[in-house]
Amino acid sequence: MKTLSAVFVLALLPAASGFERAYVKQAILSKEEEKVVTELAKKRGIKKIAKISTFNLHPTPFRSISVKGVEELKGREVSFKVLNVTYKKWSFPNSKPGKRDLQMGDFWAGPAGTQKQTILKVNKKVFRVASLKGLEIKKCESILALFLAGKYTAGPGVNVEQFKQIDWSKPGGFWKQGERLSVQFPHKREGSGFFELEVKAGKKQLVITQLLQAVP
Repeated sequence: MKTLSAVFVLALLPAASGFERAYVKQAILSKEEEKVVTELAKKRGIKKIAKISTFNLHPTPFRSISVKGVEELKGREVSFKVLNVTYKKWSFPNSKPGKRDLQMGDFWAGPAGTQKQTILKVNKKVFRVASLKGLEIKKCESILALFLAGKYTAGPGVNVEQFKQIDWSKPGGFWKQGERLSVQFPHKREGSGFFELEVKAGKKQLVITQLLQAVP
């Protein structure tokens, strides 16, 4: 499975260009290349760019580009447009634009997509989750507060040693379907996948009944 490596060696705050850069060392865009990417993004509907990132597509030697638009905030909901851009010299051999792609020079991209996040607030800290289904925001915040406080225990068959590998500060999502309640957190080590935890929530403690790890 291909994964995105996000170990950035160049991360500049918005300067005269008006956007942030987060480039891996194997994929640093020149000023001229940036001009093409920004123009392509505008033609694809991202009128104001917040950030341009580059990624390694492990385990391959190829790289990719992502353009993020300015965020829109409505209550606890954050939304922004994202455009994935292909650069011919960084892509797979014989790579070429698809029918829905717009091409400018050696760069091309399909339509921009919209990503949404929900803001959670715990102990005056703000967290963003990509998915929240079947649960109210307040309930998710109470569950996250218990995780952050270490108020959880392992059910039968759950390997407690794996808890040390979980980054509890970056919740990915909360889901509830029927009686099943699941929470997702990433691995502490970048590019090492994520964990999905099935839990039973009490008022003062969580019981982790199942722990699955998705590994690239």
